[in-house]
Amino acid sequence: MFTFFYITAGSNSEAQRIAKVLLKKNLVACVNIYKNIDSFFMWKDKINRSKEVVLMGKTIKKNRNLIIKQIKKNHSYDVPCVIFSNISSGNKDFLSWVKKTLK
Repeated sequence: MFTFFYITAGSNSEAQRIAKVLLKKNLVACVNIYKNIDSFFMWKDKINRSKEVVLMGKTIKKNRNLIIKQIKKNHSYDVPCVIFSNISSGNKDFLSWVKKTLK
């Protein structure tokens, strides 16, 4: 039922804008932003390096496709990184808060 997400962005301002969109649309309960991440990746047959910002947060499974849709709509990358991992356990009070927040 609960899902953890990981999204990369090209700047802090883009990450903040995306976080606010997801929160306003009630798709996520919480977003954490980590700045100045060194990213190395293959793109167009070349090794690339850039500074990125990571958004991590909590949501529920039923929101995954809607989150992907919003990221594609609001992101500057051609192929934005949006991945999910199921939360199998955790602080029951916190998970209850996530559930209540996203109703």
